[in-house]
Amino acid sequence: MKRSEINTCIKEFEALLKEHRFELPPFLSFTPEEWQEKGHEYDEIRDNALGWDITDYGEGHFYEKGLYLITLRNGNVHDKKYTKTYAEKIMMLKDGQLSPNHFHWNKMEDIINRGGGNLVFHLWNAGKDELPDRERPVKVYSDGREYTVAAGEEIVLKPGESLTLYPYTYHDFSVQPGTGYVIIGEVSMCNDDNTDNRFEEAQGRFPTVEEDEPAYRLLCNEYPAAKD
Repeated sequence: MKRSEINTCIKEFEALLKEHRFELPPFLSFTPEEWQEKGHEYDEIRDNALGWDITDYGEGHFYEKGLYLITLRNGNVHDKKYTKTYAEKIMMLKDGQLSPNHFHWNKMEDIINRGGGNLVFHLWNAGKDELPDRERPVKVYSDGREYTVAAGEEIVLKPGESLTLYPYTYHDFSVQPGTGYVIIGEVSMCNDDNTDNRFEEAQGRFPTVEEDEPAYRLLCNEYPAAKD
């Protein structure tokens, strides 16, 4: 992605969250220049990948396969220094975008439609070969209700509704056509994108950035080392 596209996405997401009166913590407004001056007091942000995250899954087609994300808080399963056992994200998906099919080996999560249009999920159980089982029915856990659907059956979440996703449950999600965009919340166990994502088809994680203009905000994998 071009840096100008990433900048536009972040500004668009900021404006939409402001419209929905969703307030962000101060570190999300730091400029790249301000990050150069930040010391070890912000190590939790650097070490646990908090912050802005615009992903095209490494394929370069963001508006077809992509996701706007902010990791607001997170623990770290690899570093005992950080004792939080939970994570929280706020995300955005636009009409026409897809978050591709994947599961987590360890993470359990709630995905919440926080506002906008309708969010469409498809679920499959992972088989012994770790591929989607296209035959076995799937149990759905939604806002205190448990029920069963056919593998891959469409599940629509309206604003305010959520799904609980357990490990080894494949899921993809998109916006119901014609409903615009969805702001998505995620409340989960610690998030580890490096070792706990199993995509049905191999995907990248961060975009390859073409620097056509200065960065407006740094992405969560771009922070400079702490200033001593």
